[in-house]
Amino acid sequence: MSGDWLDQESLHPSLRDPLLGSIGFLNEVMGRYPDAISFAPGAPHPDFLTEIDVQRYTGRFLAHLRDEGRTPGQAQRLLYEYGPGRGLINGIVRDALARDHGIDVDPDAIVITVGAQEAMLLVLRALFRSGSDVLAVADPCFVGMTGAARLLDVERRAIGETPAGIDLDALATACRQARQAGGRVRACYVAPDFSNPGGSRMTLAARRELLALAEREDFFVLEDDAYAFTAPPGEQLPPLKALDEAGRVIHIGTFAKVCFPGARVGYVVADQRVGHGGRLLADELATLKTMVTVNTSPLCQAVIAGMLLEHGRSLMELSRRKSELYRRNLQHLIGALDAHLGDARSGRLEWNRPDGGFFVRMRLPVEADVDLLERSAGKYGVLWTPMAQFYLGGGGERQLRLSCSYLDVDQIDTGVRRLAEFLKEEVRI
Repeated sequence: MSGDWLDQESLHPSLRDPLLGSIGFLNEVMGRYPDAISFAPGAPHPDFLTEIDVQRYTGRFLAHLRDEGRTPGQAQRLLYEYGPGRGLINGIVRDALARDHGIDVDPDAIVITVGAQEAMLLVLRALFRSGSDVLAVADPCFVGMTGAARLLDVERRAIGETPAGIDLDALATACRQARQAGGRVRACYVAPDFSNPGGSRMTLAARRELLALAEREDFFVLEDDAYAFTAPPGEQLPPLKALDEAGRVIHIGTFAKVCFPGARVGYVVADQRVGHGGRLLADELATLKTMVTVNTSPLCQAVIAGMLLEHGRSLMELSRRKSELYRRNLQHLIGALDAHLGDARSGRLEWNRPDGGFFVRMRLPVEADVDLLERSAGKYGVLWTPMAQFYLGGGGERQLRLSCSYLDVDQIDTGVRRLAEFLKEEVRI
């Protein structure tokens, strides 16, 4: 330190990683172009936020606590005092996971976290003790996971994606290479349903193959379940954790999409046994949590619990209307792209067609860099997300991501018209 300033080199090197600034940069661009149609944020639709009656849902949870035998005063104090690090609503979350997803665990195997982001940080901190341990991630990958690993100095290994999810042959090769180098793949992060940002979905066969590979190669699977609720009716697939017979899967979820993001409530299912003393990995995560956030806000947990209780302790019932809107938006976006850009769809301009999730990925004949984004926003009034930031192994420079969750259909139409004009004028498709 010199005078009144800090030497940048004296701070953790992750602070200079462009990855950590990527979300802030997009928010800054959106702030400078408030009239632009933004396909950038993967946020829930704002209409659902107007329906949230915090007082009613909190009251519903308080009534539940009284039904369990607590006095009104005891129930009230639970919401106003520090809460247990493991969480207050574990039993209700457990019931929802068992009913809707076939994840049947003890409530003590669940830790309620400050969003899925804290769950990722806690799991990485618990699992990775050696510099020779490697985290394998599907490439492209959600920046929340790769960013958390960067903060903790966890080595990350990019594994390519196929239309059926992570490339299992490449993952097996990475395991062998890590062993030959004196290390190991300790865990593999995947989002099996409509991943952010790639949009891929693992088939049932691929899910079983991944679990068999994890047991054979002795690594954990970190499952991110953020978008599974958007699957078309009758086409839901069991989460990896429901198929897990060998204790390989650590399941991470969030209520940001199915309830509301401002609550910042997520969860992690970690029922693996630690040693011979009967402790669960969830016990270790709860211990770590007391040194990170102490506990997840009891008031926020109460609101989420009240929403679940009002919907029969069912995530599927709670998310039904939301999933319908997101599928409608997704299909509308794909249809608008076909209508306005279908004649240009070729080797020079391509986009995928996912059945669920929030995102469509588009490939351009030029680099989708910051300068191109600035021209798109400033001259044509449409925003999108460059894909390069999601790739660890290099790549994605000529790709962009379009999110449709935050928009109405008329905004999608206007945005795609602007995007088509931009691409035809600036990219010369």
